[in-house]
Amino acid sequence: MIMEFLFTILAALISIVALGLVSVIVFEAYRRSLNNAHVDAPAIFEDPKSLKQVPCPDIFDPAKKYLSLIIPAFNEEHRLPGALNETMNYLKKREAKDKSFSYEVLIVDDGSRDGTKRVAFDFVKKYGVDKVRAILLGKNHGKGEAIRKGMLHSRGELLLMLDADGATKVTDLEKLENQIHAVARKEHRGDSAACDTTFKISDIPIVAFGSRAHLEEKAIATRKWYRNFLMKGFHLVVLLTAGPGIRDTQCGFKMFTRSAARKLFTNIRLKRWCFDVELVFLCKWFRIPVLEVSVNWSEIPGSKVNLLSIPNMLWELALMSVGYRTQMWKINS
Repeated sequence: MIMEFLFTILAALISIVALGLVSVIVFEAYRRSLNNAHVDAPAIFEDPKSLKQVPCPDIFDPAKKYLSLIIPAFNEEHRLPGALNETMNYLKKREAKDKSFSYEVLIVDDGSRDGTKRVAFDFVKKYGVDKVRAILLGKNHGKGEAIRKGMLHSRGELLLMLDADGATKVTDLEKLENQIHAVARKEHRGDSAACDTTFKISDIPIVAFGSRAHLEEKAIATRKWYRNFLMKGFHLVVLLTAGPGIRDTQCGFKMFTRSAARKLFTNIRLKRWCFDVELVFLCKWFRIPVLEVSVNWSEIPGSKVNLLSIPNMLWELALMSVGYRTQMWKINS
């Protein structure tokens, strides 16, 4: 009798906890359905030389640069300078060779508590606010929100997100860029698009994901056990949530045409690690072609992914699943 009573109590407690968890997930999914802007404060660019505020562009404005590079940064004062120096050296050399090439670099400081803001503004002062801009989110919102903010205020025909640690060589952007152009030519009246003066790469929605899938076998042998465990479990959950098709959703090196970024980043709701999975889901919804392109990648010390990331990832995937399956999260076309 005592054992039956204890089992009944335990079952009741488990049911209450499960019901409470489901209720919290449904409530948060509903709350985000009402507002997917997340950060209401307008993005402000300040010119460090004149201290004047620079007008903020919008993703719905016509492109004024060929390429925008968006770098989210949270407590990256040590790794950011090396990545930025490598990036700027590449961009300057390319600009010198091709006078039609124009670019901007947006550093989005996601509420850093170290000297990240100082590092960012040092580069703004060095290269000018037309080439390098810093967006300050004020407090930490998550990598997904930082990238979203940068994307929505970029000026490029092509928009590249890349990590602040420089794990992927910036020169690999040409691999993604070339693949996007090849698909765009086929999408736009076949190969004759190259000769069509009305052809604009920014008008054709295409996404290219940098991929480390070709490095997986070697990585499993050298990566820490908990990261392998996290990776395998995460891949399974992603498969169940967003479906098959992309082998590496989490590589922080992705390129979007302006029209693709406009559709995706005005709808995205996840703010942290799993926003990449939501991007895959939205690409399938909008039928935007997604290219997976192998890139060179090396693991840089200082990664913020750890065992504590698992609950947050599962939380975001649960929100996404509930939000879209119940149609609480409406998609604006």
